[in-house]
Amino acid sequence: MDFSALRELALAAIGAVSLTAERADALADALAERGGLRRQEAAGVIEELTGRWRGEATRLGEWAGENLQGRLRDLGLVTREEYEELELRVAQLEHRLRLLERAAEPVRSPGARVQH
Repeated sequence: MDFSALRELALAAIGAVSLTAERADALADALAERGGLRRQEAAGVIEELTGRWRGEATRLGEWAGENLQGRLRDLGLVTREEYEELELRVAQLEHRLRLLERAAEPVRSPGARVQH
């Protein structure tokens, strides 16, 4: 898919997503007047097209996300979610290490002397 086709698809998707019910009704009225369609037919066409465009917008978003993640992986970068998961795992390991170090410390009786 070339850049201009991608751009047109993105603009159509933005238009479809931003089409409110009021604007869709107004567009159906205009199509019915100018296109020789009944209003109900025009509304059905608009609904079908906006559904398709919304589906394309969703697929475009998914494709862009997958493509971007692939490029980030190629560069050796991680997502914020992956970073935060690793950060949590390191904190858990540090906590476990402190617990093991405390358990390994010798226990001294209250009257025992420390030898130097």
